[in-house]
Amino acid sequence: MNGAVFSKFLLKFEYCANLCKPVILHSKIMQMNVKFLMASIAISTCFSLSASAQTSEGMDSPAVFTRADSIAMAGMHKKISAWDRLHVGGYGEVAFSRNFYSDNYLRYSEPDKYTGSHGRFDLPHVVIYLGYDFGKGWSFSSEIEFEHGGTESAVEIETEEAGEYEKEIERGGEVALEQFYIQKEFFPQLKLRAGMQVVPVGATNAHHEPNQFFGVYRPEGENTILPCTWHEISVSLSGRAGKWSYMAMFLPGLDSERFGNQTWIHDGSASPFEFKIANNYAFAGRVDNYSVKGLRLGISGYVGNSFRNTLYPTSSERNDGIHGTVTIASFDFKYEDHGLLARGNFDWGHLSDAAHISKFNIAMSKNSPSKRQEVASDIVIAGVEAGYDIFSLIPRLNSQKFYVFGRYDYFNSMYKMESGTALEWCKRSKISAGINWMPLPQIIVKGDYSYGMLDKKYNNEPSINIGIAYVGWFK
Repeated sequence: MNGAVFSKFLLKFEYCANLCKPVILHSKIMQMNVKFLMASIAISTCFSLSASAQTSEGMDSPAVFTRADSIAMAGMHKKISAWDRLHVGGYGEVAFSRNFYSDNYLRYSEPDKYTGSHGRFDLPHVVIYLGYDFGKGWSFSSEIEFEHGGTESAVEIETEEAGEYEKEIERGGEVALEQFYIQKEFFPQLKLRAGMQVVPVGATNAHHEPNQFFGVYRPEGENTILPCTWHEISVSLSGRAGKWSYMAMFLPGLDSERFGNQTWIHDGSASPFEFKIANNYAFAGRVDNYSVKGLRLGISGYVGNSFRNTLYPTSSERNDGIHGTVTIASFDFKYEDHGLLARGNFDWGHLSDAAHISKFNIAMSKNSPSKRQEVASDIVIAGVEAGYDIFSLIPRLNSQKFYVFGRYDYFNSMYKMESGTALEWCKRSKISAGINWMPLPQIIVKGDYSYGMLDKKYNNEPSINIGIAYVGWFK
């Protein structure tokens, strides 16, 4: 190799090294061998380019890359970065239950007539996470949820009904866009989000993945009385500083037309229309503290008006001064250390003008989406669970986890009434005991025995539940 070629080679080597460096640094797979791979790729690329220069350009051609070379290298950089910036994950649950009580809708009205048992197979939640990091603090996140296996419908021709077309629902369930938001991170202490987000009120909404509770099913109190998983189109600020994290959210109010006796405000976050009505607005917030090793303490809350957040006429004088303000205050905790895992929650909720809203809803048309039921002014939810990982005592098995746990719940969706009489079967306690086996961090096999305890005039509700779930990121 003569001096000109050697000089050309050195210039190309230096250019290759500088150009390849960011490519390699952006590859997660190659980070442990940056220097070696950078030099290898640069040398092999430059020898090839030098040979090409000798054959096609001649010995006196300038030692620079062509525009085509630069475009090719930029394309390679873009391809690797785009793949790295894409995030895919999710979670899913399979559940099998035998319930040793009647599922007849009159079981609380005439408990002596309806006993027995029933079984259910279900896919409570299957969720796909999709996210993308655009760079410079901009990112996108989404969750697509299939509840109870999704929904299936079809149109068929009935051979024994004069060839009539008939629409059939082959599977009941829901498909929902649970989250879809754009985020700008200015720094770890300040992130701005806009779009469909989970409202972080209560333990279950903030931590609803199947590895965040012991039972086969989500804790019944919050899952029945509060919207769960509660998601709204909203704007939020969040961040973490030291041992504290926070989220503050501005969102549309609930719809009091859809409140009920057993479910209180649970269905008020839903909309039967193609849009979310926002005649009223609300605020939600959450603060968590991590000062003690293994312990998280969280408080959260919500306040917003719910009356008139509907298309139904509410402009008459008798509705003047009615707001239907919903207020929720919640505390929850998690402790995990030395093989012990414990969680707990307490929720209190209040609805102003509950008596007026009850009368208004009961008077609505049977064709309306309203439940047309009495609604309580106050509710209470409490729950605590604790489990111990017995595999933590066996060194050769400590790559797995095997929890033996117990849980207690109390919840009352008609704790206090402004008018009318509370339904006694809306107050109940529940005890559960079972196991969680995690052969891998992403896989959980669950089993539990639960015993729902109601007032003595009603039948108690025992059940056996078995489930398997996964949760994690695929890339």
